[in-house]
Amino acid sequence: MKKTTLVIGASLKPERYSNIAIKRLRSYNHDVKAFGLKEGAVKDVTIDTELMPYKNIDTVTLYLNPQRQKSYYDYIIGLQPKRIIFNPGTENPEFYNLLKQSNIDYEVACTLVLLGTGQY
Repeated sequence: MKKTTLVIGASLKPERYSNIAIKRLRSYNHDVKAFGLKEGAVKDVTIDTELMPYKNIDTVTLYLNPQRQKSYYDYIIGLQPKRIIFNPGTENPEFYNLLKQSNIDYEVACTLVLLGTGQY
């Protein structure tokens, strides 16, 4: 089974890092799901505007500032991903503690750098 990444904070704007990450993940043949505020698609990935009960999410990569993350804590933990990537600007010690309590790994890193260096 392929590992699936969920991009939270997905944007239709091509200059946004979440948009670039979706394209780059797909170029590396990763399965991608996306959640954002505006409906649409990036490459072949549909951006959902409702929280979906995704199954088998390996990685959640965040593109939301810490204040906006709060309303998604329970949802993300409920997905039981293997890891969360906190991209630059999303660092959130409060959420780290909740993830530790739920035995979910997290990394403070950049999805684009991880992909580019073969560490994803």
